Amino acid sequence: MKTWEDFKKNAKKLNTTANNDLEEIEIIVGIVNAIIAKRNELGYSQRNLATICGLPQSSVARIESFTVKPNIETLIKIMKPLGLTLTVTTI
Repeated sequence: MKTWEDFKKNAKKLNTTANNDLEEIEIIVGIVNAIIAKRNELGYSQRNLATICGLPQSSVARIESFTVKPNIETLIKIMKPLGLTLTVTTI
């Protein structure tokens, strides 16, 4: 396998649970990457953002490093001061 896309295609063929897990991971990665990009665009450090959100800096760091899977409440706390929202769509 040469790319992430190749890996995903192979995993999806082998296991439907892996397919669901990969889809969830991709959604989380997209959300977290949007948070990181907006934080950087605004010139906030993780510590600045954490202070604004009322969270420990370590929480922001763990989310941004994909060490933990954030819950919806925490995502909203982080996204709101960045001017980001979550949108639900039908796939």
